Amino acid sequence: MKTFLTPLTPEQENDCLKKMKKGDLEAKNELTLRNMRLVAHVAKKYQNSDEDMEDLISIGTIGLIKAISTYKEDYGSRLATYAARCIDNELLMYFRAKKKASREVSLYEPIGIDKEGNQIHLLDIMESEEPDVIERLSLDAQTKKLIKLVPQLLRGRELEIIIKRYGLFGQLPMTQREIASKLGISRSYVSRIEKKALEKLKKGIV
Repeated sequence: MKTFLTPLTPEQENDCLKKMKKGDLEAKNELTLRNMRLVAHVAKKYQNSDEDMEDLISIGTIGLIKAISTYKEDYGSRLATYAARCIDNELLMYFRAKKKASREVSLYEPIGIDKEGNQIHLLDIMESEEPDVIERLSLDAQTKKLIKLVPQLLRGRELEIIIKRYGLFGQLPMTQREIASKLGISRSYVSRIEKKALEKLKKGIV
């Protein structure tokens, strides 16, 4: 596993928190980088799962960023204590979502491609006045197959973005811009990750 930077001293941490509140992005990045060792420590709890450790750290980092963005000194605990809970919660949510993957279907979930190459969503089928029975059964089979493929083929940020983009596992669909803002990355980067993830799913379902 990669070597992470040493944690900040309480004084350095307080200094970064004050700067971050004033909009200093470098201070926020510093807090994130200096707490990556904590992410790895929490992620080790789940190292006996089928997930790659790097993917677990990637998911845990999302929890860390949420913790840094929402932490307040009046919580009565240090940032590390609060962040550890947020990191653990993020990992737990990921595994719970993965468990439900075979049971939950979103109306906005892509389930196939029509004759013109356009993406078909479950909602499109439900709104159809006279659905073709044979075609419906075929798409239902594709849906079930796809639900199983999502957590099998996608990892880390790809999985996170597809879940948010298409409203999987009970979440509301989000735009690329909303996802970019939430994850702290550019919209074009979200678009590239989404495209790559959909290609993987397309190959897997053929």
